[in-house]
Amino acid sequence: MTGTVETTYREALRAALREALARDERVFLMGEDVGAYGGCFAVSLGLLEEFGPERIRDTPLSESAFVGAGIGAALGGLRPVVEIMTVNFSLLALDQILNTAASLQHMSGGQFPVPLVIRMATGAGRQLAAQHSHSLEGWYAHIPGLRILAPATLEDARGMLWTALQDPDPVLIFEHASLYPLKGELAEDAGAVDLDHAAVRRSGDDLTLVTYGGSLGKTLEAAEQLDQDGVSAEVVDLRTLRPLDDACFVGSVRRTHRAVIVDEGWRSGSISAEIAARITEQAFYDLDAPVERVCSAEVPMPYAKHLEDAALPQVGTIVAAARRTLG
Repeated sequence: MTGTVETTYREALRAALREALARDERVFLMGEDVGAYGGCFAVSLGLLEEFGPERIRDTPLSESAFVGAGIGAALGGLRPVVEIMTVNFSLLALDQILNTAASLQHMSGGQFPVPLVIRMATGAGRQLAAQHSHSLEGWYAHIPGLRILAPATLEDARGMLWTALQDPDPVLIFEHASLYPLKGELAEDAGAVDLDHAAVRRSGDDLTLVTYGGSLGKTLEAAEQLDQDGVSAEVVDLRTLRPLDDACFVGSVRRTHRAVIVDEGWRSGSISAEIAARITEQAFYDLDAPVERVCSAEVPMPYAKHLEDAALPQVGTIVAAARRTLG
């Protein structure tokens, strides 16, 4: 019988990297401070000593350059894992990601796949202000040719990387920075996980709460509070933002007849807007109330703690939105 080990989200990510490096000699990690320093968030700590500087490569401070190098390595037959320190800095490599990585396989009629994995921290809640705190994964979910992942659990942090490395298209993994110290139990034999399906993290009958990434914990806590009032909330963790698993969240809404979407991105043009549209398109006549959305305030993320908290989705705002759908 398989046992469990106590670990953290950060350590689960490191275990995934270690497994990939050990299993496939084509895999290597590159990014700012991933080697001697052990990574800005300590995810790659110890890997340089274990695998050497050829496979754990510190890069110059140029996102466009090292993402471009990753694209070239992928085209050359390697399996690069590129770490970008935060999602805000990924915008410096947006030309490489959108115009090159996402497009090459399709522009070449399938002749030049780009099996590149890009990891980056996303999200707020740590008082790092606007240049280090935004949730831009919804922007990337707009781009055909990319797969967008948002691991919210230890199992997904441990298991998504190996599956992502098998994808012929570029895969972007958004790790919410508030999750790195998250502790929990993980199966000793935890490994690769499916990337095609959302997951129901809590079953319920009265309404559906749809979320992903760093907002999953708050959403589950909101569901617990609602349960104390006799409201049974189902919680859907999207896991993959592109392609979206419509069947899971639309199927849930068809049963519960109400939906609240929790998204740390800005409300305008957000992934929550896309999900709400799909629910309306596919399950309009099953709805007993308008779809509610709980998103970040439409401001650059504040530094002051009380303002940052006010700008972000919180348990109380999720509960309030759920109660509005229930009348």
